[in-house]
Amino acid sequence: MPAFIKGKGLCRAFFNECARPVLQKHFPGLVYTAGILGYGSDVLGYDDAVSTDHMWGPRFYLFLKEADLPLKEEIFRVLGEELPVTFCGYSVNFSAPDPNDNGVQHPQFVAKGPVRPLVWVQTFEDFLHSYTGITDPLALNERDWLGLSEHRLLALTAGVLFEDGLQVQKTLDKLRFYPETVRLYLIASQWALIAEEQAFVRRCAEAGDEIGSALVCGRMAERLMRLAFLYCGQYAPYSKWFGTAFARLPVAEELKAALLAAVTAREIEMREENLLRAQVLLAEMHNASGITAPVEFAVQSYFGRSSKVIFAENFADAICEKLRGTVLKNAPLIGTLSGVANFSALWDDPQQRENIKQLY
Repeated sequence: MPAFIKGKGLCRAFFNECARPVLQKHFPGLVYTAGILGYGSDVLGYDDAVSTDHMWGPRFYLFLKEADLPLKEEIFRVLGEELPVTFCGYSVNFSAPDPNDNGVQHPQFVAKGPVRPLVWVQTFEDFLHSYTGITDPLALNERDWLGLSEHRLLALTAGVLFEDGLQVQKTLDKLRFYPETVRLYLIASQWALIAEEQAFVRRCAEAGDEIGSALVCGRMAERLMRLAFLYCGQYAPYSKWFGTAFARLPVAEELKAALLAAVTAREIEMREENLLRAQVLLAEMHNASGITAPVEFAVQSYFGRSSKVIFAENFADAICEKLRGTVLKNAPLIGTLSGVANFSALWDDPQQRENIKQLY
């Protein structure tokens, strides 16, 4: 096995050292954009040695003008004949797409060429539409944004372009993060969802339901983590990388420690104490953000009961005041379906966008 190399660096070097010279030699004057974006742990920077077994390796997208698409087959042929069979110890040749496994391709070492490289040639407009269901980011309204997969937005904007003759980066920049009205709605939603269960962590435990208490704690912890992403202005990835991405957020280490302690606690006192500490830290983050006027809060009893809360709904209410007069003023505070991990069959399917929009 070759020494592991992060995919972004591997792909950049592969394109610059191997593919770019071939394109310059055989297609002089061709204007194109090349890079990696979209699917893949390497695009997000989370890849490791385990990632290398499929759809990983020296690869890139090659975006052409519509008028140059007739060159597609010739580009494939030339690349197949002139690219090396390996690069930095990794196979440049890949299996044909497996129709029984969503078109997955695996690296296949060969002694000599031609190779079948992991290269896609298309227009950027076609790629964007197939990946997200949209063609023009400027045409998106607030409900359109709520119908998009957050993970796919992240995977688009976390990519890297090695050559950008078509100025694709300008389009990607328009998707860098949610518009402010949408961000406010999503923040209000997370506070409202937290408020729904804020008194249940202790109530479940006192009723002898330790599993229920732990589950409620886990849900609230995830909502608090999502708030941190929103306050930091960063998209959250899907569940496999959610915790990894949260660990890299520029937030207080105390917040990360409190959430970890809450979800791993075996006793209700430690669970509630750390979950409350995390809520206080997010409340302070909210007030420091200037999104609304400071919201007064304190850890207190939930209407005289033993459960301790900060009344998270007050933060949702304050933000909803900012949404008055917007198209989202009466939208239910449910966030996006991207926040429901096991709903990926819905939120990750661009064809479901119109159906999802009807929720709002």
